[in-house]
Amino acid sequence: MPNHLISEASPYLLQHANNPVDWYPWGKQAINKSKSENKPIFLSIGYAACHWCHVMAHESFEDVETAAFMNEHFINIKVDREERPDLDAIYMQATVALTGSGGWPMSVFLTPELKPFYAGTYFPPVARYNMPSFKDVLAGIARTWQEQQGEAARVGDEVSNHLQQALSVNVQSDSAFTQEHLDAAAKSLLDNYDWGNGGWGSAPKFPQPMTVEFLLRRAVRESENWENSLILKSSLHALQAMSRGGMYDVVGGGFSRYSTDNFWRVPHFEKMLYDNALLARAYLHAWQITGDPFFKRIVAETLDFIAREMTHPNGGFYSSLDADSEHEEGKFYVWTLDEIRAVLKTDSDFFEAAYGITARGNWEGKTVLQRALDDASLAARFKLDTSTSLSASSQTVPSKLADCHARLLSARAKRVRPGTDDKVLTSWNGLMLATIAEAARTVNETELQITYALLATRNADFLLSRLRPNGKLKHSWRGEKTTGEVFLEDYAALILGLLELYQTDFNDRWFSAAKELADEMIEQFNDPAGGFFDTSKHGEALLLRPKDTQDNATPSGNALACEALLKLAAFTDEGKYRDLAEKSLGLVVGMAVRYPTAFARWLSAADFALGKVKQVAIVEETGGEEASELIRVARSAYRPNVIVAASAYPPSNDAPALLRDRPLKNGKSTAYVCEGFVCKNPVTSIAELKELL
Repeated sequence: MPNHLISEASPYLLQHANNPVDWYPWGKQAINKSKSENKPIFLSIGYAACHWCHVMAHESFEDVETAAFMNEHFINIKVDREERPDLDAIYMQATVALTGSGGWPMSVFLTPELKPFYAGTYFPPVARYNMPSFKDVLAGIARTWQEQQGEAARVGDEVSNHLQQALSVNVQSDSAFTQEHLDAAAKSLLDNYDWGNGGWGSAPKFPQPMTVEFLLRRAVRESENWENSLILKSSLHALQAMSRGGMYDVVGGGFSRYSTDNFWRVPHFEKMLYDNALLARAYLHAWQITGDPFFKRIVAETLDFIAREMTHPNGGFYSSLDADSEHEEGKFYVWTLDEIRAVLKTDSDFFEAAYGITARGNWEGKTVLQRALDDASLAARFKLDTSTSLSASSQTVPSKLADCHARLLSARAKRVRPGTDDKVLTSWNGLMLATIAEAARTVNETELQITYALLATRNADFLLSRLRPNGKLKHSWRGEKTTGEVFLEDYAALILGLLELYQTDFNDRWFSAAKELADEMIEQFNDPAGGFFDTSKHGEALLLRPKDTQDNATPSGNALACEALLKLAAFTDEGKYRDLAEKSLGLVVGMAVRYPTAFARWLSAADFALGKVKQVAIVEETGGEEASELIRVARSAYRPNVIVAASAYPPSNDAPALLRDRPLKNGKSTAYVCEGFVCKNPVTSIAELKELL
């Protein structure tokens, strides 16, 4: 018989709807039952693409004997961390406080008052890995609750007080970012860079797209010799290392969550929307800076993957693809030598050399594809050309590889696919919307411009309709159901996505919606002490009201909100947005310099705040062609501290204030450039605008 999860929308919760465990979703029914029956709560938090969540479910939650004990002694609540990042944040802090580390699946035992008194992550069905069995943990907790309930309550009070004190430390700082702070953060990143393998840290090795983005910003701000700077070299080296294969899917495009080794070779195979949004944007900027078509190809392949495999027919982007298929991690993505030869036939020798493929494989007897030879070496060995020109013959290395990848993709499509978590999250969609919208105005192929613009526009329409029913923004949507919650990250990421889309097609609707959402965000989430709470003041009362400032796999809601307000201030000249942003930045100065990889999105926001932002306003003569040429110049390079507004003259009332009182000069389309509270003379020629930029 199904349990209480059967009516939920989350694919993760529905995966557990037929467990023998009497699961409840988070809510009053389960909490009140815990109080009335005086039973502790077992809170299990995970997500659909989590491999070890599936393992624990199969070993323990599908086991009838284990489930019977859980049902007798506990009220069991299952939470999708992607639907409820607030609960995940609170109880992850508790898990780390109690155990020193955290992860998913997260297993937390709570008093009926929702106070955590014991926690862990994955527990095996029998004692192994120097870990107790899950049954032993359950028995021990049940016995403690029966015999020493007061002790459990005391621990719960201590942990709750600790979490509250940690939150109260997060108050306004008297310091403000300076260029010296940003220089120190960049130096720290260079000092800790892994020049051997690329990236930062050791296995498991996570991509750091926000760190790369910060360094790319710093690189273009340096002297005229910035092309030779170590800052730029480290950024490009990291991007190249990650995209050789392994963590990057060379056959179908897109990035996995992280690498299990130091070499970016064997990934944890789940694919998350947010990783691909953040990484694709970093590669887009690397291409803008260098002109290297390699980076652009990664962008195109990744966005093609998103369009092909992670997009709802009506425009929303799905959350993730599972790591497992047919109950095996990575089975969908790995190859044997015989499979490669059967698909590629006479081209297999070339492909085997390119990827160093052997009969024994490089992971559990199979091969995870990762480039072994570069294009030049392949060209010399197989007497091919290394040209990347679209008009080159099919015997170039890039085109021959592309043909092999396409044939393998076709063969792979016949395999059993990993599960898709097809819920649509506003925050993650906002990140991807920003990436695709920027790509739409940056790439120079008309067909791609049209494709990306349509993808971005349909996504924005989806978010502003399906995820904003009756004008109230929501966090999650699936199957015409929305969750009741909304979080700071939803507002902030969507505002940023809409501002990027506005700068792509200059439709005032997107700017107007962004400004309206920003005012709602301030009203619901602002903390008078500085920064923003993660949950709305209208939201459910929890153990505490979280306010996370650290960037994790996704940017913190506070960092995104700061960035959104800085950009809105530049578009509107409304000081209130700038004031709130500067107050937020003051919260993290010391931590950002000490731990730059954990505050990289903040560092980029600070770079924007400290840099001289160029405000470009372009007014177009009706029917004239000059405006499009002026816009093209404004977009012609990577300029992270430039914002652009454009409109036919006169602009509508919904247009950014930046466009107001900007008449045509001599009846021609005109560009106005302001910087540091000073406006230059308006110009009408391409050459003049290039000089101002």
